[in-house]
Amino acid sequence: MTQFLLKFLYLTKGHHRSLISVIFTFVFISGLEVFGTGIIGPFITVATNPGLVKTNYWLNLVYGQLHFSSERNFLIALGGLVLIAFYVKAFFSFIAQKSVFQVGYELKGKLAYELLRSYLEAPYSFHLKINSATLIQNVITTTDNVCIGVAMPLLTSISNALIVVALILLLVNTSSMAIILIAILLPVIFGSIKVLRKHLSFWNKESWEASNEMIRILNHGLGSFKETRVIGCESHFEQQMEEQTSKYARNWTLSQGYGNLPRFVIEAFMITFLICFTLLFLRINQGAEQGLTGILGIFALASIRLLPAVSNLVGNINTFRSNTFAVDRLFFELKEIEQAKAPSIVELSEFSAHPNSPSNHKVSLLSFENQIVLDKVTFQYPDSPRKSLDQVSITIKKGQSIGLIGKSGAGKTTLVDVLLGLFVPQSGDIKVDGTSVYDNLRSWQNLLGYVPQSIYLIDDTLERNIAFGVQDHLIDQARLSKAVEMAQLTEVVERLQDGIKTVVGERGVLLSGGQRQRVGIARTLYHEREILVFDEATAALDTETEKLVTEATKALSGTKTIIIIAHRLSTIEHCDRIYQLEHGRVVKSGSYQEVVLDQSHSNA
Repeated sequence: MTQFLLKFLYLTKGHHRSLISVIFTFVFISGLEVFGTGIIGPFITVATNPGLVKTNYWLNLVYGQLHFSSERNFLIALGGLVLIAFYVKAFFSFIAQKSVFQVGYELKGKLAYELLRSYLEAPYSFHLKINSATLIQNVITTTDNVCIGVAMPLLTSISNALIVVALILLLVNTSSMAIILIAILLPVIFGSIKVLRKHLSFWNKESWEASNEMIRILNHGLGSFKETRVIGCESHFEQQMEEQTSKYARNWTLSQGYGNLPRFVIEAFMITFLICFTLLFLRINQGAEQGLTGILGIFALASIRLLPAVSNLVGNINTFRSNTFAVDRLFFELKEIEQAKAPSIVELSEFSAHPNSPSNHKVSLLSFENQIVLDKVTFQYPDSPRKSLDQVSITIKKGQSIGLIGKSGAGKTTLVDVLLGLFVPQSGDIKVDGTSVYDNLRSWQNLLGYVPQSIYLIDDTLERNIAFGVQDHLIDQARLSKAVEMAQLTEVVERLQDGIKTVVGERGVLLSGGQRQRVGIARTLYHEREILVFDEATAALDTETEKLVTEATKALSGTKTIIIIAHRLSTIEHCDRIYQLEHGRVVKSGSYQEVVLDQSHSNA
């Protein structure tokens, strides 16, 4: 339990003051509950026997001290006090319940935000080993499990527990026979919780896993819609979805159904107790029926309050118990990202002359006037038997275009990932005008523009896709027009029905492959990046479309520093220098003539 509380407090940091405030409100409400319920007995007794005011010591004391003129006026005042107590309690109960919802849903928003921020800041290696469906599931569903399935039931359980304890103490004080109620109810309550705890946790976890699989199947089936339709494998995904929906429905039904079972058992036991108590009281205290009226009034009202309180308490405890796995999941997920980020920070600080400089969020401008130098860069993937990059040294002058060629697995993409700052080399350095990029990695990345083989376009306007990540009112129209022109998209925009405001569809389905690539180029140009990296950006295009994209790339030569991973050698003919990689090492470098054509002649 201690470990769980520590994890829960870690996830709810920033909300502790609100949690404490809600708990204190619950304590106050339970006090009002006892006072209001406790005063019902005297009220009923006085109403049925007004003469008791003069014979009961405490009632007579209050009657005399407040100078009431008649028992009727005293009864009216007593009734008014009961009403005030219950109205005040109702008001604060509403405030407390509203606070529970507020804390729960604000926590949901905060956790969803923190998760997204952590995923966006997580090392690239973290994303290589995790399915996007799991990330979506955590942000959308697991946060619900924590907030709606743990935090809110936990707070409501505290409220109900305080009320139950307060009312039981009141009943014990009213009649010692109430101990029988406690002796019966406590074993029933804790027995039902213990019996169902493991089952509920298992069913909820199974439902969560089924929900995760449903998202994954949707991604696979709809994400590859063309292939699915052409191959005719719709039934494959339908069958998978049917299996998971059945699993989800079955486990969720069991969880919700059996989660409510203790409530019905407890209700039956409490009604049984109330009837048995009345009969037993009459048998033991024959002739004291008058005293039974007040006691039964308290017991009846207390039972009316105890029934929902105990039922809600047991239901919330079961809900809370069955969702504790989500607390573990989010806690370990965030901790894993923290640990994954830590080695990179340590490695980066070794490059930096200033300790912990990568953690400094103030981004200074990195001057790039002369050249970029990769100095004996070495990188090896975790658990890999060999180095992906081995002592790679490359010099790139400003305004120069270079091409990287080599067979699959030669290390081209890894080299680009290291250049982009996605991986930190185990040894070696990357310097810009003599300054290590690891002194301020963010500043280095602000110089880079990246055009991958497959451009990711959002289901939005062409304008927002080019000015990616910029709010509408901050989009610079002059810079946008310039980027469109330089990427040779002007004719495309003119042909579109709504021009730059045209919605391009999910993943840009309304554009051709070449147009999507040029949108990617325009995106990097809009953000005015000085160094453009093309990672096999034309590999999936036909020859004619590739020529158009290559022309757009050529037009940037001299004004931008360009790094191209080549799939087709024709795309790097215009490059100033070519580097050939094999097994993570640069084996040949020079002009296109020296590296590509001479090699072709020698092979011939």
